Amino acid sequence: MTLGARAIVENSDGQILLVRHTYTKGLYLPGGGVESGDTVRQTICKELHEEAGIHVTGAPVQIGIYSNHNIMRNDHVVLFRLDAGAWKQAGQPDAREISETIWCDPLNPPADATPATKRRLKEQFGDAQPSDHW
Repeated sequence: MTLGARAIVENSDGQILLVRHTYTKGLYLPGGGVESGDTVRQTICKELHEEAGIHVTGAPVQIGIYSNHNIMRNDHVVLFRLDAGAWKQAGQPDAREISETIWCDPLNPPADATPATKRRLKEQFGDAQPSDHW
């Protein structure tokens, strides 16, 4: 089994953070895979720092655990949410991994946001019913 962690990060204007990786197309919620010896919370804090220069100052709220079997058999993603008071800017993204970070309206993300990203945003900010599948 593989496990990943992603986060919906909100700013004080109600916008959410998306990242563009250097190695794949589309905009994603920030996050990454859980490495051996790390907890899911350690992973999301580390990934937010690497991908967006964000230092987590509060407790990330776990939203759900999703099956990601369309991408890889037996893969799962844990989704967290951080409101504007739970983080601070503390650096820059790792330019080797992230080519762009953007803040956007959660109900009107850019057209190239991934389908899974759009589904999670509709579930959290719109009227979509939650799914167990990423």
